[in-house]
Amino acid sequence: MTNRKIQYWVIPPEADAEFVAHMEEVLETYAKPHNPKVPVLCMDEQPVQLLKETRVPIAATAKHAKRVDYKYERAGTAAIFMFAEPLAGWREVAVRKRKTKVDWAIEMAWLLEGRYAACGKVILACDNLNTYTKGAFYEALKPERARALVRRIEFCYTPKHGSWLNIAENELSSLTRQCVSDRRFADVETLRAETKAWSKDVNATQRGVDWQMKIDDARTKLKSVYPTIKL
Repeated sequence: MTNRKIQYWVIPPEADAEFVAHMEEVLETYAKPHNPKVPVLCMDEQPVQLLKETRVPIAATAKHAKRVDYKYERAGTAAIFMFAEPLAGWREVAVRKRKTKVDWAIEMAWLLEGRYAACGKVILACDNLNTYTKGAFYEALKPERARALVRRIEFCYTPKHGSWLNIAENELSSLTRQCVSDRRFADVETLRAETKAWSKDVNATQRGVDWQMKIDDARTKLKSVYPTIKL
């Protein structure tokens, strides 16, 4: 019997003008030089299953690794929000109990009024979800405050089936591998503390992201995505 392997991949659509338009907008945004007054901020999120230990783990020794019982107790879920400013070499992880519009707007407000308080505009690269909208601010904040924040945001949405264009997704993948994967977190507070420690360490040791793909590269390597012009 032949053993065939399957690779799961994000396959872009063929001859899709909307995909191309959003892709080129994202690539053009990434190609801009670093401007602290108009930063490019990328964001993504993912759910996490909280799990409680049913038995106290046995600490590692010189003879054996840490031993964790295979049984666990489900303790609900949490949401990880990843914010990354690629050219500044900075990333921030926020952990909340839910991932609603209100949760997202509150985290965005915290950044806009904190780290980016002096910025007249922030370009936000994110997936095109119904959670990430201007209206979300009005569900979470008073109109005056919401409007003050909304006028400073310029959305740059990645295309459908094009989440690989979101640099925050890469950062989130690194966080998952290095901090979250194969670990059990019983509550939001523990997960928040661990992810905060991860971002602090990575910010101190890693430089900015060197995004290689440009618009010319896309037009050469992803020709099947571009529609055929019919005159």
